[in-house]
Amino acid sequence: MGRPRQHEGQVATTARLLSAAEEEFGEHGYHGAKLQDIAAKAGISRPSLLYHYGSKEALYDAVVRAVFAELGATLEAAMAEAESFEERLDAIVSGFVRFVRGRRATARLVLRQVMDEQGPGQALLLEVGAPLIQRVEDFIRSEGGPRVPAGLPVRGALLQVVSSTFVKAASGPLEHALWGDDDPHLTLIRYLFASRMDA
Repeated sequence: MGRPRQHEGQVATTARLLSAAEEEFGEHGYHGAKLQDIAAKAGISRPSLLYHYGSKEALYDAVVRAVFAELGATLEAAMAEAESFEERLDAIVSGFVRFVRGRRATARLVLRQVMDEQGPGQALLLEVGAPLIQRVEDFIRSEGGPRVPAGLPVRGALLQVVSSTFVKAASGPLEHALWGDDDPHLTLIRYLFASRMDA
């Protein structure tokens, strides 16, 4: 027997809850965020929130999984949208940067996950975030061929771009002062492969 279909109202409530929770968890961290505030921001009561998600941890888990599922879909689409390795790599980095820049709360949420050793964030990050890094690393290694310079620490290069993108997006008013007008991440990735782009 299949899962019962959700009514439009339930889908809308779920989407509002996830959005509100992403913002609150990003702003206050897992421990600092309050279910009452999330419910109010979503326009529902706390008991209604607990009807949808039985606990704070269940809501947090749902938020993190939804964010990384959406990011994963963005990256997979980028890997499939063009023919050449260079075009796909550009699309991956551009798509990632757009995704993160459009969601400041997500950037803060991820950075808090990295720093918080007490909450459920690090385990979730390893479960749903690390595989995306691995997927892009595998793509670069398998599709890049001679364009990947010998000895280049591919994962390290990716993590430089990923971490810088998250910090830049989370920095708010400091973003322009620290990074300037242009986003450096696409240029950085191109530079890493520039020595062999014509191979």
